[in-house]
Amino acid sequence: MRIEHLSVKNWRNFKSAEISIGDRLFIVGPNASGKSNLLDALRFLHDIAKTGGGLQQALQDRGGLKRVRCLTARSFNHGWVGLSITLKGDDDLRWTYELHFKSEQRGKHRPKVTKEIVKNDTEEIIRRPNEADRRDPELLTQTALEQVGSNQEFRSIAGFLRGICYMHLVPQIIKHYELGQEGNRGPFGAGLLVEIAQTNERVRNRRLKNINEALRCAVPQIEDLTLNRDEAGRPHLQARYDNWRPRKALQDERDFSDGTLRLIGLLWVLGGGTSSNHVVLLEEPELSLHAAVVRQLPTILYRMTRDRGQVILSTHSGEMLKDPGLGVNEVIVLQPEYDGTKVTSVADLSNIDSLLTADLNLDEILEPLTRSSQVNQLSRSLR
Repeated sequence: MRIEHLSVKNWRNFKSAEISIGDRLFIVGPNASGKSNLLDALRFLHDIAKTGGGLQQALQDRGGLKRVRCLTARSFNHGWVGLSITLKGDDDLRWTYELHFKSEQRGKHRPKVTKEIVKNDTEEIIRRPNEADRRDPELLTQTALEQVGSNQEFRSIAGFLRGICYMHLVPQIIKHYELGQEGNRGPFGAGLLVEIAQTNERVRNRRLKNINEALRCAVPQIEDLTLNRDEAGRPHLQARYDNWRPRKALQDERDFSDGTLRLIGLLWVLGGGTSSNHVVLLEEPELSLHAAVVRQLPTILYRMTRDRGQVILSTHSGEMLKDPGLGVNEVIVLQPEYDGTKVTSVADLSNIDSLLTADLNLDEILEPLTRSSQVNQLSRSLR
C-alpha cells in the first residue's frame, strides 16, 4: 500500500487541509506553522492502529482532545475533528479510511466516534454509527480500526498504519542508556539499539555494512561500525576512530557526535523497508549535519525509498530545497493565517512557472514564504 492523500479537519493548526502524497513529500513553512502537527496526523492514525493503542490512548498521549482540536475552527465540521486517508493497494485497489470524533456531551466527556467510514473502489465496508452503536453507544469510544472483531475486512489498513515509522532522533537518548534503550523503539530514539540488536544477524550486518559505507563518505575518521554487547548484555554501536595512534581507537555511541548518531539513525530507519508498505516520517533530518551532507539527503531519500515506500518530512533546510531533482509536486508550503494554517502545493503557486523559467531554485522561491515578515527585527527587539 501507499498513501495517496491525507485530509484533516479541525486538526491542530488546520481548519481544513487536503494533501496529495507521492514517493516523497517535503513540508516547509515558518516556525509554528504546523509542520510537526501535520506529521502528527499520520502518527495519530498509527497510534490508533498499533498494538496497545486505540483512540482513547492516542488522544491521552497528546493531552486530550482539546490539545488536538483546532482553536480557530469554531463550529466548522460540526465541531468534529476529522482525518481521512486514501491508500492505493499493491493490487491497484484504492481504500479510504475516514474518522471523525468529538467529546461526548454529557457524563465523562470522553472522545467518541461521530463518523467512521471504510470503503474501497467497489464497496463501502463499514459506516458508523451503525445499528450496533445505537444499541450500545459505549462502542463509540473505540474505532473499528482498533477492534480485531470489527476490522476483518480492512485489517490490511490497520497493518499498514501500524507500520508507519516516525523518527526525530535525540542523540542524548542514544548516548545515555538509562534514558530509554531497554524498551521498544520510540519516536526520539529510545529502544533503537535494542531494535538493531534484535534484527536478524544477517540482515543487521548487511544494513550496518551499508551504513558504514555511507559514514566513510560523511565521517571519514569512523570505520568498521558494528553492534556488540557489554558485560551486562546491553547492545552498543561500536566503531574504530582513525587518529595518530598506531591502533585505531575503539569508540561506541557515547563517544559519537550528535550528527553521526543522527545520520546512523536516519540511514537505519530508511534502510528498513522491504516493500512498498514502508512509510517514514522525518522531523528536520538536517539537524546536526554539515551542509554538504544535507545537500545529499534528497537523493538519499529517493534512492532508499525507491520501490520501497514513501518518506514524508518537515524541514527548514534551504540546502535540500536546492536539489534540482526535487519536483514542485513534492513540496507543500504551510502559511499561518487568521483562520488557521493554509496548505499549498508548490505546483499550485500562481507564478511558479515564471520563477522556474528565471532559473530560481525552490529555496530562492520559497524563502520569502517560509520566514516571518518581522524576522529582520529580531536582533533589534532585544534590549
